[in-house]
Amino acid sequence: MAAASNRLHTKLRRARPLLGTFVEIEVEAAPGADLDAAINAAFTDVAEVHRLMSFHETDSDISRLNREAHMRPVVVHEWTYQVLQAAIELNRRSGGVFDVTVAPVLQAKGLLPRLVGEAAIAGAPPPDGLELLADHAVRFRGPEIRIDLGGIAKGFAVDRARAALGRFGVTSGIVNAGGDLLVFGNAPRTVHVRDPRDPRRLICSIALANEALASTARRFDPFQSGGTEETAVIDPGTRSPATTFAGVTVCAPSCMIADALTKVLMILGTDADELLAHYGAGALLVSPGGDVQVTPNLSGSINRAA
Repeated sequence: MAAASNRLHTKLRRARPLLGTFVEIEVEAAPGADLDAAINAAFTDVAEVHRLMSFHETDSDISRLNREAHMRPVVVHEWTYQVLQAAIELNRRSGGVFDVTVAPVLQAKGLLPRLVGEAAIAGAPPPDGLELLADHAVRFRGPEIRIDLGGIAKGFAVDRARAALGRFGVTSGIVNAGGDLLVFGNAPRTVHVRDPRDPRRLICSIALANEALASTARRFDPFQSGGTEETAVIDPGTRSPATTFAGVTVCAPSCMIADALTKVLMILGTDADELLAHYGAGALLVSPGGDVQVTPNLSGSINRAA
C-alpha cells in the first residue's frame, strides 16, 4: 500500500528477497562508514528474524513453540522473546484485539500451512494463553494454542536492520520491506500510499523523517478478479476477517509498532485513538467505499493525490 520516492543522494542501494517480499536498503554516505559491510549486516539481521519467526520454517522458534510449548517451556532467541513481549503488551492495551493466537483461523482459511498429521483446532484459545518465563522461555497454557507473528515480525526486522546500519555509522537512509519501512536521517522522505481498493492508484503522499510507516489492506488479486479479497487480519472477537476498512496506514516511531497497529486499526478504526496516542502514532484509514479518515496527529504531513 506504500511506496517510497525521491531518492536520497546515496552511495549504495541493495535489495534482497526476504520475509516473503523484497527488502530494499538505501543508505547515504557517512564519514568512516563501511557501506557494504553495513548493508550486509542489516540483511543478515533481517534474515535472522525470518529464520527465527517464520511460521513456515520447521526449525524456527515459532514452529518449535507451536509443537512443544503446550507440553514444556521452550527457550527461544532473545529477539523472539522481545517480539512476544511486545505482542502481549499490545494485546493488553488493545483489549485483546491484537492477538497472535489466531493462527488456527488462518490455517483453516488456507493462509497458513498445517504440519503433516496436525489436527485442526476448534474454538477460541483461552485468554492469557502465552506465558513468558525467565531466561527467554515460553510456555503455552493449552494444546489448542498456535501462534503466528506475521502481524508484527516484519516491522521488527526493519527495526533490526536500522539498528545494524547504525552500528556501522550509517546515519541516513531507508529500509523498506514490501512497504513496511523506516526512514532515518535529517532529510525527509516522501512515501506514496496506494489505494487499498486498487493498488494501481495512489491515494496520497506522506512526508517522513526519522519515522516508520506500515500498511495493511485487503488482499489484491491482479490476475483473477482484478479486485480485492478479504483481509488476512482476523478479528479475535468474531474469528472472522475484519471488514470495517479496506486498508490502514500507520506512522509510528518504530516499524514493529506501526506494523502491529495496522492490524488493530483494521478492526477498531478510530476507536483506537488512545492506543495511537500511547505509542505516538498516527493513522490513515480507507473505508470500503473510499472514504478517507486521518487522525489529527498525522494530517499535517499528508498530501492527497489529485
